[in-house]
Amino acid sequence: MPVHPQVATAIARAGDLPTDLTPAELRIAYERNRLTLLPEKPQVAVTYQLSIPSDYGPIPARFYRPDRSAAPAPLLVYFHGGGFMLGTLALYDTACRRLAIAGECAVLSVDYRLAPETIFPGAVLDAYAATRWASDNAELLNIDPARIAVGGDSAGGNLAAVLAQMAQDSEEFKVALQVLIYPMTDQSREYPSYERNESGYMLTRKALHWFMDNYIPDHQDRLDPRASPMLRQSLKGLPPAIIISAEFDPLVDENEAYAKRLKEAGVETEYVCFPGMVHPFFTLGGVVDDAARAEELIGAALRKL
Repeated sequence: MPVHPQVATAIARAGDLPTDLTPAELRIAYERNRLTLLPEKPQVAVTYQLSIPSDYGPIPARFYRPDRSAAPAPLLVYFHGGGFMLGTLALYDTACRRLAIAGECAVLSVDYRLAPETIFPGAVLDAYAATRWASDNAELLNIDPARIAVGGDSAGGNLAAVLAQMAQDSEEFKVALQVLIYPMTDQSREYPSYERNESGYMLTRKALHWFMDNYIPDHQDRLDPRASPMLRQSLKGLPPAIIISAEFDPLVDENEAYAKRLKEAGVETEYVCFPGMVHPFFTLGGVVDDAARAEELIGAALRKL
């Protein structure tokens, strides 16, 4: 099908992601633009800012809980998108509130270090440290360490997929579900959808290369499964996954390929490709109705916890 009319409206307002600005300039322009496309920000019972200690310095984070129940809640540790270069806790405040309500769970939004100031594997180390801290401090957060999900969109989806693999290896904490919203799963090569959806759909092939060149300047590092979770030799034993993709996304082919690999490895996987949608549609809920439909799919998976 063609691009959905609501998506066409978003494209007309936002255009393709520019790559001719400095990272600092793009962060400002990106946030100002995307804030105008967000859906309604709901109220939640509990939300506060915190600083997570790590070997790499304090990691800013924001905690959400939709109710004040005394019972320990499931937790979604969420990593924002933005190509490892963009995105803030403020920009993802609405999404995390909505996921907390849809999933009937607590949410911990993690503000990992960004490129080019911090290159690979800095974001991975922050994501892992924050998730381990949450598990270790389950009583403080009043969450159930046996019901921790990791999730994110785009670059954040990459981090969530990587975290699920690293947790399996380290056994330092348990991941019960991975929520992968159009994740970057293989930064070592291009898939056909890179060319098919090269430009005109907000995220461009050129922008993807720019992100990768800044986050992983050493091409050899892109073969590391912590950068490209698709390249892990075996996916057996990983936690259940829900993968959301978009028809007009340069990453759609690798999203489908990762879902296929998970299923072939015996991992319970729900894969949903939204027709007529583009890469950032999940954060365009102010103009795109399918964002709410994706939230409900994710919420249903979280409620199973």
